[in-house]
Amino acid sequence: MYDDNNWNPVTGEELAGFLEQINPVDGRLKASTATTQVAWRALPFYDQVVLIRVRDAAWTPRNINIYYLTMQGNLYRLNGTSPPIHEVNAQAPVKITEDNVIEYLRFFCFFVRGEEGPFLIAESIDDPDIPKNMDPQTRAVMEGVLRPATYEGQNEKGEFLCDGVVFYANALFLANFSVQPGGMIEMLNDEPVAGDLPVRVEAPVA
Repeated sequence: MYDDNNWNPVTGEELAGFLEQINPVDGRLKASTATTQVAWRALPFYDQVVLIRVRDAAWTPRNINIYYLTMQGNLYRLNGTSPPIHEVNAQAPVKITEDNVIEYLRFFCFFVRGEEGPFLIAESIDDPDIPKNMDPQTRAVMEGVLRPATYEGQNEKGEFLCDGVVFYANALFLANFSVQPGGMIEMLNDEPVAGDLPVRVEAPVA
């Protein structure tokens, strides 16, 4: 998620101070200035809130990334449930617009998870969270289905309507969403387009 160049590394005394605040992560993952990498980035739908990512090659599973939202010195651990996001949305408050609603949809569906992991908004075979080791048949299915998520306008309640392909567990769905200005998201309907795929999203956050 957000595997791009918009991250700002946290180093030196700031890194040491931050790790002291979170160590051990979730009471089990030991963070150290020698091996733990911390970075932060802005999000377009918040003014005073940034997203923090923590990773360490020594952790198990190796590909786990730990994320926090930070606001006015308070940390909100993004652990796969919705309460931390709703709490920040209410306090910040979140500012969803036509220009950033797709970004917010990606964010929310990645961090609010079901039993099988994220509801990844899957837009391209090159998305960083799409599995890389695919047989040609699976790749062909993916390339035939994946497409950019789209904003479809607002309804009479002022909710933002969006369409996108969701990759959840080992299946792909075409889904319609309504996004409330306060940040609540409802999946209005979903239509399975490919199931029993031999790959799934591996992007643990807890």
